[in-house]
Amino acid sequence: MVNQLFSPHSIRREKFSISTDFEKLDAHIVHDYLCNRSYWAKGVPFDQVLRSMQYSFCFGVYAEEGNEDKQIGFARVMSDFTTFAYLADVFILESYRGQGLGKWLVEYILSYPELQNLRRWTLNTHDAHSLYTRFGFKQIPNPETSLIFRPSQNKHLNISDKIHG
Repeated sequence: MVNQLFSPHSIRREKFSISTDFEKLDAHIVHDYLCNRSYWAKGVPFDQVLRSMQYSFCFGVYAEEGNEDKQIGFARVMSDFTTFAYLADVFILESYRGQGLGKWLVEYILSYPELQNLRRWTLNTHDAHSLYTRFGFKQIPNPETSLIFRPSQNKHLNISDKIHG
């Protein structure tokens, strides 16, 4: 798991905290949000969410409720920790929005020590451009130089069968 590469770290602001401790994450909350409430991962199976979390650098957002922290947000980063990072699955539960938690989460991720000095960050979003542009994200200047491959839409190519028989 990627989060085990580094010692867990957390910060607190009032009754909220952000942590990189993988053991604190609630994969069921992440799955429920992605599967049922996000526009980008509708219907995604639980095992895919769990695997994506295990192979990403994850950040959980928590609200202090009594003596416990309840997970209320999430984001993950895929990176080689040297040249690039891809930010994905960023969310704050609806009932906690409007308190600057999404901004705080992105700010924390972009300032995280192990994610400094990268040449580029990328992400895809349909609805949160204003959040990311305040941190310097811009539309890809030459989209004609970027490509995407979607295996589920290219099954007719049989690439794996051609190579692995």
